[in-house]
Amino acid sequence: MKLFDSEATQSEISVVPELSLKTHPLDPVSVKTTRAAVLQGHRVFKFEERRMRPLEKDEVLIRMKKVGICGSDVHYYAHGKCGTFETNGKPLILGHESAGIVEEVGSNVKSLVPGDRVAIEPGVPCRYCHHCKEGRYNLCRDISFLATPPVDGSLSTFHIHPADFCFKLPDSVTLEEGALLEPLSVAMHAMSRLGVSAGSCVLITGAGPIGLVCVEAAKACGASFVVVTDIRDERLALATQFGASLTLRADFLDFTEKLSTLAPPIDVTIECSGVEKSVETAIKATRSGGKIGLIGRCSKTNLSVPVFDAADREIDIIGIFRYANCYKKALNLLASKQINLKGMVTHHFSIDEISEAFEVAETGRGGAIKVMFDL
Repeated sequence: MKLFDSEATQSEISVVPELSLKTHPLDPVSVKTTRAAVLQGHRVFKFEERRMRPLEKDEVLIRMKKVGICGSDVHYYAHGKCGTFETNGKPLILGHESAGIVEEVGSNVKSLVPGDRVAIEPGVPCRYCHHCKEGRYNLCRDISFLATPPVDGSLSTFHIHPADFCFKLPDSVTLEEGALLEPLSVAMHAMSRLGVSAGSCVLITGAGPIGLVCVEAAKACGASFVVVTDIRDERLALATQFGASLTLRADFLDFTEKLSTLAPPIDVTIECSGVEKSVETAIKATRSGGKIGLIGRCSKTNLSVPVFDAADREIDIIGIFRYANCYKKALNLLASKQINLKGMVTHHFSIDEISEAFEVAETGRGGAIKVMFDL
């Protein structure tokens, strides 16, 4: 069965036995194949036709429609690692910001039917450990998170996923917005962890996709003043469109002093760039007794920052890792139009243009913010 038109030559396509890490006997009657773009090594992709295992009773088969490129995808593509996670040179399907249309459902699935449009929450925990039991399943050590080694992602024509981690989209939410629920959930988790509420004054360092959704999320939570900093003027201009009260270039020599003359004391700083200098800026710019949330990641695992300055002023430095129980909240905000992500996606590509898409996402060429695959 031909699933996807391709210009790839026969030598570029190979067939491998299973898409999932789980092993199941293949049923010849129900077997499908999926065409996937597999990162083979440093900046090298190869298309593969992969057999898919049969659905388990609580799973759904999804025809993928929208997959966004996340900063972590770019790190794996360019560096082979993101923070503490490494590919170790092994092949990996990227993509975890995704939405599609249900094709088939398992025998126990009652919440979804074929034809439903769904957003996919990419992290599936064990459900049994201490962290899962207390509701912080993002910290589960056995979580299976798409496009995080060794788990393959969703950049393929079909994808199998547990039904309870798929969220049906109302008519008012597009499939593209469904894919953007993933970064929006990161932002909502940050707001919860940092206690952003009515009257908060928030500094966001980095006006990339996560920084921009944090602007929207902070405003939705009641923040009265939101400052955004970056080194690119075009991104600062976009931050203003997303609701920032003030934007400042991060490369001012007297940044902290300038900030103090233009904005109220900073209650919460959300660091979204992963750049060492920005973490230092976050510590210096946050008021005594304030909070800093670390969202940004880079290829470095250790940074040199003035932690004792933070300690002496009782600044809480809080880790932000993915999200838990945020997808429904993020979806409700989108559906009710309390958050508007129009303008976030700047570039669209087909899966056959994957190398160009990642080059644009990495360099920001053409004013790229969020790059989206249309499958």
